[in-house]
Amino acid sequence: MRTYLIIDDEPIAHDVIKNYCDLVTNMQLMKHCYDALEALDYLRNNQVDLLFLDLNMPKLKGFDFLRTLPNPPKVIVTTAYKEQALEGYELNITDYLLKPFSFERFLKAINKTINLNDSSPQNESPKVAKEQHLFFYSDKKHIQVKIDDILFIEAAGNYCNVVMNTNQILIREKISAVIEMLGSKTFIQVHKSFIVAIDKIGTIEGNRIVIKDYKIPIGKFYKANVLDLLKL
Repeated sequence: MRTYLIIDDEPIAHDVIKNYCDLVTNMQLMKHCYDALEALDYLRNNQVDLLFLDLNMPKLKGFDFLRTLPNPPKVIVTTAYKEQALEGYELNITDYLLKPFSFERFLKAINKTINLNDSSPQNESPKVAKEQHLFFYSDKKHIQVKIDDILFIEAAGNYCNVVMNTNQILIREKISAVIEMLGSKTFIQVHKSFIVAIDKIGTIEGNRIVIKDYKIPIGKFYKANVLDLLKL
């Protein structure tokens, strides 16, 4: 379960974010905060995984609030002003949503918070760690995909074909965006058009990788990635 706060002085913004989060599995709202001081008071004694943070609030502005946190959780900024985007990324925010934002754009931001490079908590079993998921937009609907089901991804122009154990889906994402979502410790790019799941590799034969019945080429500029993998 991923816990979150909504920090915004506009009640309608709370309603939009809460309604969107209710459509995503494993999201739990901990508190509605209508200014940054209220959020600070809550975070003194509690922890959350994610903040939805407005910027122009009374008493304490959003980025000023963020600078006061010694170990901030992941942050998705929600604002009507695009001028402060650069400052936000300098503060290591996860994403910057301009109001009004669609559910599809919201899902992309949520997917970015699922960082597979993070170490699992010591009390989390490997089985739990493998149950992470992403939402992909395909065929006019949002499809939840378990990360552990993915075998490889093949680029097709501005689209990617996500090949899984029992099926495959075509999504409108560039391969560079997909590898960012998936994380480099679990997946590896082996060709300009292919990303593979490391633990699904059956054999590496010369300049190709075999996963089940699929043969995937290794690109010249990506061969070093594969050689590094063989040293593990």
